[in-house]
Amino acid sequence: MTALPPFHLAFPVTSLAKARAFYGALLGCPEGRSSEEWVDFNLYGHQIVAHLAPGEAGQKGTNAVDGDNVPVRHFGVVLGMDEWERLAKKLGDAGVSFIIEPHVRFKGEVGEQATMFLLDPCGNALEFKAFRDIGRLFAR
Repeated sequence: MTALPPFHLAFPVTSLAKARAFYGALLGCPEGRSSEEWVDFNLYGHQIVAHLAPGEAGQKGTNAVDGDNVPVRHFGVVLGMDEWERLAKKLGDAGVSFIIEPHVRFKGEVGEQATMFLLDPCGNALEFKAFRDIGRLFAR
């Protein structure tokens, strides 16, 4: 199996200082290039770019998924279970407010996964998830 190519995602933020504090300091994402309008971060090997666009940041709509109101617009990473558990603990210890607490959804089903949702300080929703069997990521 070949390594997956890095994914690139640009998203709006209300403040680059808040983005640096959250993605850099809290999540531990190394910072790449930047300007007065944007900053690159390395999110688990993927390039995410916070662009200063205060009127566009945040999420509004949700859809029901296995009993949770999942933010329609969100992004995140599928981690190994051990890494997911470490991140959930780190975020909880840091006092992060989850919009969907860390838990396992679709229990006993083909899509069983650990998941958690949180908002960055600019209102963007993030999901971190994990599968005990990563081969089930796209299983139907």
